[in-house]
Amino acid sequence: MNPAPKSTARAASPAASLAYAEAFVAESDGAETARQRAEDLGIESISGGVAATLALLARVVGARAVAEIGTGTGVSALALLAGMAPDGILTSIDAEAEHQLAAREVLTAEGIPSRRVRLIAGQALIVLPKLTDGAYDLVFVDGDPLEYVEYVAQAQRLLRSGGVLVLHHALWQGLVADERNYDDEPLIVREALSAVLADDDFTPALLPVGDGLLVAVKA
Repeated sequence: MNPAPKSTARAASPAASLAYAEAFVAESDGAETARQRAEDLGIESISGGVAATLALLARVVGARAVAEIGTGTGVSALALLAGMAPDGILTSIDAEAEHQLAAREVLTAEGIPSRRVRLIAGQALIVLPKLTDGAYDLVFVDGDPLEYVEYVAQAQRLLRSGGVLVLHHALWQGLVADERNYDDEPLIVREALSAVLADDDFTPALLPVGDGLLVAVKA
């Protein structure tokens, strides 16, 4: 039997493959509107790949209670709600009331009942201790990177057994991987990753999606 001919096609570059993966799952019109609102307000949104991953994780754990740190204009909220159970409730915390107002408008336009999204305007480290221990199926962190270590500690308390912690910006602009870089943000993010690794209750994986996504399941 003659061997199969070798392909002469050139493989796509890593950057092209990443771009393909990021755009693989199409987003809703509502997500595009939320992204435009974020751009108008000068704030960053999660990537398409991160949004798809959030929806997937919420669906996998059958999430009915999710806590989000960093509402933005609702891009991540739409993704999480898309994967959550129909009766699920998202609690989203953000210090910027203007951002949450934009998010509420986007969610309302998408037909999301207000009872399904509890928006809390305030500092995350003041609000989080008031939430119930072990009551959440998923905690998504996209807040102040300088508070990530504290967010991890709060998430450990809030998550039920089998719940999932998702930490955005886990690679922080490609700087976390450079251990010679001691800038505040990559240094603190690195400490947060180490805290998850050191916690025997967590089974983690670090995904090169968007700006990096740490996913960890609580035992």
